[in-house]
Amino acid sequence: MVTLYITRHGETVWNTEKRMQGWSDSKLTENGERNAESLGNRLKDTNLSAIYSSPSDRTKRTSDLIKGTRDIPIFYDDNLKEINMGEWEGQTLPTIKDTFPLEFDSFWNTPHLFTPIGGETFEQVRDRTIDFIDHIRKNHESGNVLVVSHSNVIKCMFSIFKNLKTEDIWAPPYIQDTSLSIVELHQSECKILLEGDVSHKEYLKT
Repeated sequence: MVTLYITRHGETVWNTEKRMQGWSDSKLTENGERNAESLGNRLKDTNLSAIYSSPSDRTKRTSDLIKGTRDIPIFYDDNLKEINMGEWEGQTLPTIKDTFPLEFDSFWNTPHLFTPIGGETFEQVRDRTIDFIDHIRKNHESGNVLVVSHSNVIKCMFSIFKNLKTEDIWAPPYIQDTSLSIVELHQSECKILLEGDVSHKEYLKT
């Protein structure tokens, strides 16, 4: 059995500006870096055998901050990249809603019918998420593995764990920056222990 510790990257500048990121990137904010460090502190006594990260700069930085000074190998996996948003990348949500009203509505309300403007469908993201899970099962018989990815990928991952249809991919909880989910991954099944928890952010309050 492998235990997955799954998290989303820290808050970015584009997150605060409500811009779609996808395969494009922006730097972590100071708050995003603090939250990643706080999650690292929460996991400091967890013996992680490996870290798998999306190759985006925001997830690489988050992985490094969680890892800290510990000697843990980091593997960058393209299957963990955010959904490719095509022409939407870098644009603000209000602009996208005004320019592509039907597609924008479909993205949030009928994701199984969503047709991207030069990007990926949710089904394509689910397929590579399945490939990633299969890779973990084949290459890790036991131990704790940290996964650092993006909101859409994590929602796809949990839709697989829960046997949900693509149309239900946005079912709660919302995946906040540096939220922690824990899943026991067996060869033929899984057990969700925690989903979308952000209690470590309380450490930042005085």
